[in-house]
Amino acid sequence: MNLRYFLHKKIRQSQRISRKSLEFICLLIGATLVALFSLGFAKLAELGLEWNAHWTAKYPLAVWVVLPLGLAFLAWFTPKYTPYVGGSGIPQVIAAMSLPYGAKKNYLVQFVQTLWKIPLTFLAMLFGASVGREGPSVQVGAAVMLAWGNLCRKHSLAFRGLNANELMAAGAGGGLAAAFNAPLAGVIFALEELGRGVLLRWERRVLLGVLAAGFILVAIEGNNPYFPLYQGAHSAQNMLLWVIMCGAICGIFAGIFARLLAKGVAGVLPTMCRAWVRRHPVYVALILGLILAALGTYTHGQTYGTGYHVVTQALDGQAIYPESTGIAKLFATVATYWTGIAGGIFTPALTVGAGIGSHIATFTQDLVDTRLLVLLCMAAFLAGATQSPVTAAVVVMEMTGSQPVLIWLLIGGIVATFISRQIMPKPFYHFAAGRFRQRVQEET
Repeated sequence: MNLRYFLHKKIRQSQRISRKSLEFICLLIGATLVALFSLGFAKLAELGLEWNAHWTAKYPLAVWVVLPLGLAFLAWFTPKYTPYVGGSGIPQVIAAMSLPYGAKKNYLVQFVQTLWKIPLTFLAMLFGASVGREGPSVQVGAAVMLAWGNLCRKHSLAFRGLNANELMAAGAGGGLAAAFNAPLAGVIFALEELGRGVLLRWERRVLLGVLAAGFILVAIEGNNPYFPLYQGAHSAQNMLLWVIMCGAICGIFAGIFARLLAKGVAGVLPTMCRAWVRRHPVYVALILGLILAALGTYTHGQTYGTGYHVVTQALDGQAIYPESTGIAKLFATVATYWTGIAGGIFTPALTVGAGIGSHIATFTQDLVDTRLLVLLCMAAFLAGATQSPVTAAVVVMEMTGSQPVLIWLLIGGIVATFISRQIMPKPFYHFAAGRFRQRVQEET
């Protein structure tokens, strides 16, 4: 009798162990899929930026034709065939997580439709729009993990204890971690941004999924910061004053940036023009494309794409010409977002911050290292734009390998967030998420 009981107990224990092992394997497979999609997206985006730099340098006048017509095409195609992939992608994930469980829950992160985000963002970069791939990687990551999780649950393989929100959070955080090659930033993003206003059980499996996606990409690509390793100063005389100044200036510009994004074209134009704007989005995109072409010509192409080279140049301590490139990038990103095409604002926001920091440095007369001001302003502007100071500080720290400056990045981000909130009271991503949530509830 005791032997039978002992054997039965051991069999049950082995079954529990095998079930946990299978769950862990499925989690790793899901994280690997998120990392691979992010990696493929990154390679395609790099190709789009490279081709754009080539053709705009060789045929500078062609920008005035290709960019407006390209944006007009994307503004026509996106709402017609892929209505839920326009813009960053982060608001769609936040909206999906806030929707009640039911038939409409997964509309904003449907796997097949969300994958259109990758080629559409590639085309936007190829044409010269001011977009990034990190926000889109978040939506793609959420869609991939949700689809994989649903498949595993359908066949009773794993994830029986995880709901759709938790799968989306794991995929979205993993998408950001893989996009920036920054595992810790993915976890902080999931906690601070995705968890804001949404009830989530932060199970170990969710956080492991985020970290695994980041670490898998590190294993594939190497442990290299997204931007070149920061080699500037870690402090300066009266450091706190410099941090507050950078946070205050970036907070003002970030608040204006977020408010312009939220208002849209119709919101900033006179009342008599708004009806025409809403009826003719393709013509509006054509006009905005001409504005982008003008900004690109003025800045010698520095407002196109993500602005990666502007950031690397600024972090190297080199001056940026023209000095107003950062502000030009701000308006280029706003104009691009107003067209409604697919593309993120995360990396362009870092470029704006780098441009502002470089511009501030021209007035300091070498009192402080230019590279330090650039780093502070990158984190401060991103924090002000998203009102997520911890995420911004950790993202910039991991992207540049600037761990000794983390506390100053965080303080500057908090200052910028406070000031930005006076201009744009609601965080932009959550404001935009409210619009997507309303569309889903009204249209379906």
